[in-house]
Amino acid sequence: MTTLEARPGTTHPLEMTTTAEVDRVREALAAAGLLGETVRFAFFAPEEPPKDAVLAHRDGQEVDRRFRAVLLDLATGRSWDTVVSATRGEVDSSRELDPPRDGQPPIIDAEFEVIEDVLNADERWLEALRRRGIEPAEVRAVPLSAGVYDHPEEVGRRIVRAFGFHQAHEKQNPWAHPIDGIVAYIDLTDRKVTRLVDVADMPVPAAQGDFDDPAVQGPPMDLKPIEITQPEGRSFTVEGNRVRWGKWDLRYGFNEREGLTLHQIAFDGRPIVYRASVAEMVVPYADPSPVRFWQNYFDCGEYMFARYADSLELGCDCLGDIHYTDAVIADDLGRPKTIRNAICMHEEDYGVLWKHSDLFTNSREVRRQRRLVISFFTPIGNYDYGFYWYLYLDGTIQLEVKATGLVFTAAYPEGGNEYATEVAPGLGAPFHQHLFSARLDMTVDGVRNAVDEVQAERVPMGEGNPYGNAFRKRTTRLTTESSAQRKADGSVVRTWHIVNPERTNAMGQNVGYALIPESKATLFADEASSIHARATFATNHLWVTRYDPAERYPAGDFVNQNAGGAGLPAWVQADRAVDGEDVVVWHTFGTTHFPRPEDFPVMPVDYTGFTLKPVGFFDRNPALDVPATGGAHCSSHVEVHGPAKEGTTDGH
Repeated sequence: MTTLEARPGTTHPLEMTTTAEVDRVREALAAAGLLGETVRFAFFAPEEPPKDAVLAHRDGQEVDRRFRAVLLDLATGRSWDTVVSATRGEVDSSRELDPPRDGQPPIIDAEFEVIEDVLNADERWLEALRRRGIEPAEVRAVPLSAGVYDHPEEVGRRIVRAFGFHQAHEKQNPWAHPIDGIVAYIDLTDRKVTRLVDVADMPVPAAQGDFDDPAVQGPPMDLKPIEITQPEGRSFTVEGNRVRWGKWDLRYGFNEREGLTLHQIAFDGRPIVYRASVAEMVVPYADPSPVRFWQNYFDCGEYMFARYADSLELGCDCLGDIHYTDAVIADDLGRPKTIRNAICMHEEDYGVLWKHSDLFTNSREVRRQRRLVISFFTPIGNYDYGFYWYLYLDGTIQLEVKATGLVFTAAYPEGGNEYATEVAPGLGAPFHQHLFSARLDMTVDGVRNAVDEVQAERVPMGEGNPYGNAFRKRTTRLTTESSAQRKADGSVVRTWHIVNPERTNAMGQNVGYALIPESKATLFADEASSIHARATFATNHLWVTRYDPAERYPAGDFVNQNAGGAGLPAWVQADRAVDGEDVVVWHTFGTTHFPRPEDFPVMPVDYTGFTLKPVGFFDRNPALDVPATGGAHCSSHVEVHGPAKEGTTDGH
C-alpha cells in the first residue's frame, strides 16, 4: 500500500482537519481499491484517539492522524465503514455494513439531487399532481428519512419518503404551500417510487409565506444601531484550535455529524470536561395520519446536519471583536470542502456578576459578568439551529440551542386537526418535539468521577420540625448504569452533581460540577412505537455510562433505517459500575413545539439548553479577582447613604 507523506507541523491529536488530510484519506482509499465511479463519501470525520492516549500526549511527540470514512456505492447500495491514517496513508480497517442489522449510512446530497427526476418519472405521482391541477415543474420535492416500519420490501433497501411543495416562481417560499394528502416512498438505489400514498385532494394553502419579501415585511421599525466595541481588543487568545480566556483553557473542533465540539475544558489549570458535544437530535412529529405517521428525523445521524453549516457574517450572526474559524469537511466525492467562518468566537457582557451594598461598612462593590461565546449555525431543511457554548468568569459552562427557520407545514382542514395548529388561513403546522442529546465526557479534577442525584426533600411537621418550615437536601449516589437512567423533576429542583470522590475542597466536600436541567418533557411517543425504539436515548434526561471510546452516538453509529436498540440502550445492558470510574454523562434536553401563528412565516428563535455549574469545585467565589469596570460612568467604591453622586450609576 502506498505510504503518503506525514502531515508536517501537527502538534496535537485534536487539531482541526485540513484540506491536505482529506486529500490523503481519499488517495489512500483509492490506492486500496475502495473507491470507484459510483462510490461516494456518506460520512467523514476525525477518528479521535482514546482519551488516555490524548491525555498522555506531550508536545513534540509524533501524532498519527486518523479519519473515519463511510463509503456508499450508489449503484448497488453497498456500504463500508473505514478508518484511514492520513499520516501513514494506510487503510487501517474496512467493514462492509449489513443494513438490516447495522442500519444505513446517512442520506447524501447526490441522493437528494435526483428525487424530483425520480418522482417525475412515476406516472402515479404525475397523475396525483394532474388531479390537483399542479404542474410537475412547479413542485419542490422534499425527501425525508424513512424510519423503520412494517414494510418488508424496504428491508435492506435505501428508502426515503417525499412530500411535494408548490412553488409558482423561484422567489416563492414553497414551505408555505404544501401539497397535502400525498407521499411517495422511494428506493434510492433503484431510483424508483415503490409506493404512493394518496389519500386526499386537499387544496394547496395560499397563505403568503415569502418572509424575505420587503413588501411582506413592511416598513422597518425605527431602531438605532447597537455597536459592540472593545477599544483594547479581545481578552482571549487562539493558537491553532486552543483557546485561552481568563482562567479558561480549552480546544475546539468541528465535524459534519456533531458540528462544534469542545475538548479538554479546564479552569485555572484544573480539568472539568474532556469532551463536550451534541451527539444526536431527533425531531418526532405527532400527526398519526396515513401520510405523516412516519415523520421523525435524526438530524445528526441521518443527515450529518453540520455539513450544511452557515458561513457566519460579522454584524449579522455575530457582534463584537470576532474570531472566526473555517471548518474543513469532505464532499460526496471525498474532496475537501471548506466552510468559511463556520465557527464564531467572541466575548459578551452579561450584566452583573456579583454585587453588594453594605449597610455597616458603607461600601458598594459591583463586578460585571462576561462570557466567552463559541458558536455555529446550521440550516437543515426547513429549520435552522444555532449551538452556543458559553464560558463564564465564575466557572459556569452553558449550552444554548437556538431553533428558528420555518415550521414544517401541512394543509389545515376546515374541521380542524387535533395534532396541528392553524398558523395561517388553511395552513397548519403539526405538533413536534426537538430533543437533543449532549455527550459530556467528564473529567472533574481527574478521570475518576461519580454522579450524585441531588434534590430537595420536605420534612414532615412534627418532632424536630414543629412549625413545618424545614426542608433538606437529599443526595443519592448513582452507582451503576441501570440506576443512572433518570428523569428530571423541577418540583424538587433535581440536579445531578458530577463529583470526584478522590478530591475534596477546604470544607472536606467532594469537588464537583452540577448538571442543571431545564426539566422539560422527554419523548412522548408510545413505548411500543418505532420511534421509541430508535430514539430510546430521548426517554430519559440522564444516562451515565462507563467510558468506552467506541460509544460515541446515543442512537448508534448508523441511525438511518436502524430498527432501534442501538446506542445507549444496548450499552447499558452491561450495567457497568459508574461510581468512581471514568464516566460519560448523557443529557437529553429540548422543546415540545405547539406552533403558534407568530411562528409563521418565519419563526422567532426558541431557546433550550442546560448549565454546568461548579458546586464545591472552588473553596470560595472564583470571580473575586475580576477587575472593576473602568470608564466615566462606573465607580466601584461608593458610599451607600446620602445623595447619589454624579457618574456612579450601574448599568444592568
